[in-house]
Amino acid sequence: MPCCEPVCLDAAWMTWQGNVKLEAKSLIKLNIAKNNEGKFHCPVLYNVFTNNSHIVANMKTGNVFSYEAVEQLNVKTKSYKDLLTDEPFSRSDIITLQDPTNLDKFNVSNFFHVKNNLKVPDPDEEKARLDPSYHLKSTNMETRETLAELYKDFKGDEMLAATMKEPATKKTDKLNAAHYSTGRVSASFTSTAMAPTTTHEADAIEDDTVRYQYVKKKGYVRLHTNKGDINLELYCDKVPIAGENFIKLCKKGYYDGTIFHRSIRNFMIQGGDPTGTGTGGESHWGKPFKDEFRPNLSHTGRGVLSMANSGPNCNKSQFFITFRSCPYLDRKHTVFGRVVGGFEALTAMENIESDPKTDRPKSEIKLLSATVFVDPYEEADAQIAAEREKTLREQEEERARTSAERPKTDAEQAPKTYRPGVGKYINVVPKKRSAPEVESGPSTSAVKKPKGKTGFGDFSSW
Repeated sequence: MPCCEPVCLDAAWMTWQGNVKLEAKSLIKLNIAKNNEGKFHCPVLYNVFTNNSHIVANMKTGNVFSYEAVEQLNVKTKSYKDLLTDEPFSRSDIITLQDPTNLDKFNVSNFFHVKNNLKVPDPDEEKARLDPSYHLKSTNMETRETLAELYKDFKGDEMLAATMKEPATKKTDKLNAAHYSTGRVSASFTSTAMAPTTTHEADAIEDDTVRYQYVKKKGYVRLHTNKGDINLELYCDKVPIAGENFIKLCKKGYYDGTIFHRSIRNFMIQGGDPTGTGTGGESHWGKPFKDEFRPNLSHTGRGVLSMANSGPNCNKSQFFITFRSCPYLDRKHTVFGRVVGGFEALTAMENIESDPKTDRPKSEIKLLSATVFVDPYEEADAQIAAEREKTLREQEEERARTSAERPKTDAEQAPKTYRPGVGKYINVVPKKRSAPEVESGPSTSAVKKPKGKTGFGDFSSW
């Protein structure tokens, strides 16, 4: 399973401590290696860990290996030194994380919390229990149809009304209207619990998606450190999420007074953790955000600004600046900026010696404050607000123009009647045709000859 900060607990701790409350210092941080495909594997044998792998960890260093590597290189040779750091340890420091041959570990009925029916209260779940619809999730379709019919007949029951709340519809305009509909017409057509809907409505696009379409500029920030100022250019137009997170944290002073807790010469310097331990920090939204990899953004050259993380999609507040090209970090860390000024300060940071075990600088490198010069997100918000205000103004003008036109009265709209009864709208009186005007000029038509009488008559002339 993907994890951001894997830890484990010594199995003997429960025997030693009994029911004493667990503390954070009792946890052992695990260092699990990954291959180029992002899968966990043994750093010695390079075999990928699966559900059938025998996995162990060194309690002293926290490094994770396959059992075959430890058995062949440590146990059989009786050379108890860590396979990566060469740090000495004892046989009892080996912790089994996964043993597919030990079937008792997979027996859920023997778990302590199952035997004693222990449950950790979840605040979100306790709050959801107060909603009447929470207890209706396991009802069948017939019960839901019955409740729907009751709701149609009797709408005064607040508890019943709470179970039939329709999803909140977001107002759409030409900026956030999607090219697809909400799907409520088809859903109501096939569902007996939804109210029938016959009008297609465009679905609303997320606000951040709309905002990021208007971010066309780069951001500029200056970091004031005790070794000098560093000017940064942020690729907000290419990686908008990481850029906005960094700018928002700088604006609210989140980085003020923090230290660079990790520095490795010819590699990089890392900071952005208010706790100074390398394990803290939160994003602007209070939760990790996803990676943003771009083919034209690489860890090439000195002064590349990138996000530090503990795994895929685990970006928070920590960042690092490279001292040299690190192409092997591509598609593992999000590149969101570069140093455009203050390389002297960056060189001064690199020249400070660090502890070889912890990579912590021996003399403090402090980030005093940060100044934001260009914030493209504020400009995008102002542009969106101006466009929406313009659209609203045009709609009001169109509405005023329509209402200004005088509507016809009922008398003007009604057809003319000629008589009562059936056919009262038909005019049966023929219209008199006017005589044709006699032309004064000579007629060009030929004169017709009078027709003579035909027949025998009465024979009087004979």
